[in-house]
Amino acid sequence: MHTITMKFGGTSVGSVEAIQQVGAIITRQAEAGQRVVTVVSAMSGVTNALIRAAQDSEMGDVGSYKRLAHELRRRHAEAANALVQTTNRRERLLDEIRDLLDDFEQLCHGISILREVTPRGMDVVSSLGERLSARLVAAYLQDTGAEAEAVDATTLIVTNDRFQNATPDMAATRLKVQAKLKRMMERGILPIITGFIGATPNGTITTLGRGGSDYSAGIIAAALPSDELWIWSDVDGVMTTDPRISDQARTIRVLGYGEVSEMAYFGAKVLHPRTILPVIELNIPIRVLNTFNPAHPGTLIRPEPEIVPGAIKAITTVTAVHLMTVQGRGMVGVPGIAGRTFSAVARAGASMLMFAQSSSEQSFCFVVPDRSSSLVKDVIEQELALERARRDVDDVQVSEDVVIVTVVGAGMRGTPGVAARVFTALGEAEVNVLSIAQGASEYSISMVVAHADATKAVQALHGLLQNGNGNHPTRSGAGLKNSLPPGQA
Repeated sequence: MHTITMKFGGTSVGSVEAIQQVGAIITRQAEAGQRVVTVVSAMSGVTNALIRAAQDSEMGDVGSYKRLAHELRRRHAEAANALVQTTNRRERLLDEIRDLLDDFEQLCHGISILREVTPRGMDVVSSLGERLSARLVAAYLQDTGAEAEAVDATTLIVTNDRFQNATPDMAATRLKVQAKLKRMMERGILPIITGFIGATPNGTITTLGRGGSDYSAGIIAAALPSDELWIWSDVDGVMTTDPRISDQARTIRVLGYGEVSEMAYFGAKVLHPRTILPVIELNIPIRVLNTFNPAHPGTLIRPEPEIVPGAIKAITTVTAVHLMTVQGRGMVGVPGIAGRTFSAVARAGASMLMFAQSSSEQSFCFVVPDRSSSLVKDVIEQELALERARRDVDDVQVSEDVVIVTVVGAGMRGTPGVAARVFTALGEAEVNVLSIAQGASEYSISMVVAHADATKAVQALHGLLQNGNGNHPTRSGAGLKNSLPPGQA
């Protein structure tokens, strides 16, 4: 008997009709003899609203959290009334919703008095959405005759106390997951688990960072362990590029772990970048599927990639970044300038997304998130103050209106001419490349281009993807269907 961990995103549990579709998918797999563990996100838009309410409370705006509590009560109560027909079960669910939202109001009231929301307090507030949605899904399944139970991941996932971006203790988590979930599955119960959250060893709520429900599912899948991890969202798998940029975008049939890691890091939105980390050691396959078009086979992510003609599989973009340049003739042959700059970036708490250096050693450049660039610039200039005073190093230059465009594909490794095709396509599209970086893995080539050139750069590069390379054409997926992907029932 196979064990499948399935994760459903915010849009997949965002309405009554969507939750009914989720229930059909879960029960179909259970009836086919699979052992199913489900992880759910908050209803779409809820987590962002919770965070805004906590921030408003910190500013003394008590009306904000009261309005949100009223809206969340209405939205979840309407869903409960539509999904659960058994009176006693529905009343218990409404009581749970009421209690959770009462706690939310009390928390925000305290924040408004103290005029401070700590990372620990924000984790408690922002975790509320998943606790509400898990109870809705479990109650609906129970009402359809299935044995289901909502499970707070605070009883399963053990983390450190780095609030808002906690790291799991996999050994401790494995013990809890196997002790609790395996007993439930042996009794025929379908666990519906809150995504995004965990708890410290003493039980204090933590969150795994934004997009952490995918990560939660990866942690649970590895801890059981599961035979497969299925990520359900509102798109037909991992796309060759953002369909809003190119109407030629299509679903990629097969990706390797390395390829999807590059894509997640460089802007693809389907998977949280850390999702695959827990499952890599166990070689657990991941499927990315569409809740609203479950007949579509989606994307299979496996340990080994599938090499396709033309080598390139996808083009991604990262916006909201700045390109920073350190240059000066006095840098030539002077050891430590780059190292000290990297240390300064780390002290500023910023991530360096890509790096390139000229062979003359007179300059190097790197990309950081735009929200960090001002602080990064100040810290670097302080670190290199002596060199700047001697005119060995010029001031740090910042280019703001830029985008990282990355081509990804395992077949690029050892394939002659890929870079030539990439830059020929960009040249023919009259796109100026400001910086280039290619990792030793050869899974990707990243380029910085002006924001104004990003769309035509992506469209030009997407033209390099060869037809017939095993990718699936996109389908609208607008209608709800109850069939499952071929071969997956």
